Amino acid sequence: MAATPEQRREQLVDVFREARNCERCALSRSRTQVVFGAGNADADLMFVGEAPGAEEDRQGLPFVGRSGALLTAMLGDVGIARKDVFIANTLKCRPPANRDPAGSEIETCRPWLNEQIRLIEPRVVATLGNFATKLLTGDQTGITRVHGRPQVRELGGRRVFLLPLFHPAAALRASATADLLAADLATLPQLLQRPLPGAEA
Repeated sequence: MAATPEQRREQLVDVFREARNCERCALSRSRTQVVFGAGNADADLMFVGEAPGAEEDRQGLPFVGRSGALLTAMLGDVGIARKDVFIANTLKCRPPANRDPAGSEIETCRPWLNEQIRLIEPRVVATLGNFATKLLTGDQTGITRVHGRPQVRELGGRRVFLLPLFHPAAALRASATADLLAADLATLPQLLQRPLPGAEA
């Protein structure tokens, strides 16, 4: 029998409690704290970014810096409140000096993300940037070629729409990228209403 939303929320809290003591890779020795993710545990829309930055590491919350502020504002522009979505990262710990995640770190951390997706049961998973997109699609095609094109993928044991998006940090650096991100985000309300091909009603 499928778990109720309350049971899934309780299980997600249990996973968080386990994750915050994680020592599976060397990042556990340099982090301030685990940045597990935050938001609505029953969200239809889940965002997956790359890794925590310095401010996220300090606060223990994802996307709290300038990138997060931009994402929140852009979501508001398309009628989506940040409190209604769940936001996580491929890595739960900050890489030193904000370096790119190592492949071994991504693979070591992947079970935490898989559990989050399984328990939250989103209809749409929006990946932010190259690392999250390549991890969850299993395809090395760059974000500039695949952004804004929804794909049907099996994640967390269920079918979801996966929507690759530019990372908000890239949008902060280039107005043209910001325009593309805004246009892609504008497709989310309609995508959230679309039936998943082959999914049970």
